[in-house]
Amino acid sequence: MRRKAYTPARQLGVGDATIGALEKQFVAEALDAGRLSYGRFTAEFEQEFARLHGCRFAVFCNSGTSALQVALHALKEREGWADGDEVIVPALTFVATVNIVVQNRLTPVFVDVEPDYYALDPALIEAKITPRTRAIIPVHVFGQPADMAAITALARRHGLRILEDSCEAMFVRYRSRPVGAWGDAGCFSTYVAHLLVTGVGGLMTTNDGDLAVLMRSLINHGRDGIYLSMDADRTTDPQRLFEIVSRRFAFIYMGYSYRATEMEAALGLAQLRRREDIIGAHQRNAAALTAGLEPFAAWLQLPAIRPGAEHAFMMYPIVIRDDTVSRDELIRFLEERQIETRYMLPLLNQPIYRRLFGDLEPAYPVARAINARGFYVGCHQGFTQEDLEYILETFEGFFRDRRR
Repeated sequence: MRRKAYTPARQLGVGDATIGALEKQFVAEALDAGRLSYGRFTAEFEQEFARLHGCRFAVFCNSGTSALQVALHALKEREGWADGDEVIVPALTFVATVNIVVQNRLTPVFVDVEPDYYALDPALIEAKITPRTRAIIPVHVFGQPADMAAITALARRHGLRILEDSCEAMFVRYRSRPVGAWGDAGCFSTYVAHLLVTGVGGLMTTNDGDLAVLMRSLINHGRDGIYLSMDADRTTDPQRLFEIVSRRFAFIYMGYSYRATEMEAALGLAQLRRREDIIGAHQRNAAALTAGLEPFAAWLQLPAIRPGAEHAFMMYPIVIRDDTVSRDELIRFLEERQIETRYMLPLLNQPIYRRLFGDLEPAYPVARAINARGFYVGCHQGFTQEDLEYILETFEGFFRDRRR
């Protein structure tokens, strides 16, 4: 521990955006090119991101939520699902996972989560499948893959589609396969405080070329797939040119204006080049927190890593395991000392869901317990060694009397 008092000069937040020289260079190049719509930075960002996640295609859009909404819309459109058909979702996740199901006029069916890894519990899914079930949305929460081997096997048996919500995980694998490459499509977020940061932004990955075209169409107002970029009409073939011209203002789906700009893509491409440093810092800081918090394991459930999985540690989740410890007292103690916290993705108890679905919590005991006892802190690349030591000493200060 430190020999002198240390007080952080800023709040130790749950996320951090580190913008370096390469990000500034690429954004300046995008501005100098005078091309803010889909261009070389977006194309290269998509291609490289897809490759790193074991996929043939990636589509960049304006947010992870938009990515989820569009990917589910595309699956519904292609598969001919009816309004009211059902989609399996976890009982613990960020609200966007469920909102996009409702927004697509589908019915969310909740399944409880694992008590140790916090993802959708495969053992509980089959009991929730009905003749109207069409898809499963597993969520890779906090940076760790869900049990995709079990989930995909179950989906194949029942003929269900899989949409991976990977907004909190990037560049990590489960059983040697990357997140985003297990399902029909995967969705990622590059929002501020996530792993790679473009300010706003999201990506959809897939190995299905037709689905990629449909998703790209939907983020462009549902435009005809023949003209999804301003470069699409660059051809020397007069007949082909007229075909494009005659269809480039045709809209064949009810789509959205969900495009991102070259500036966000420029940021994303630069962040990709630094991904190992960024993710590595998250993982090292999480390991330091786990080692430092181990003396308090009687009171705190620390994050576990699934066998066969890697963990990006977008954030550091903690669950109170002892009834004598008040989660809210601990959070207040941390916040008063400039350590930012968040509740651990409470979903079923959200006011809007209580209005829509009633009191669901009693039917989902694991999610209910986490709602009452769980929270997370940051472990990002912006922390210094002194910051980590300060966080650990603050926890020690809270538990000091309990250890006597």
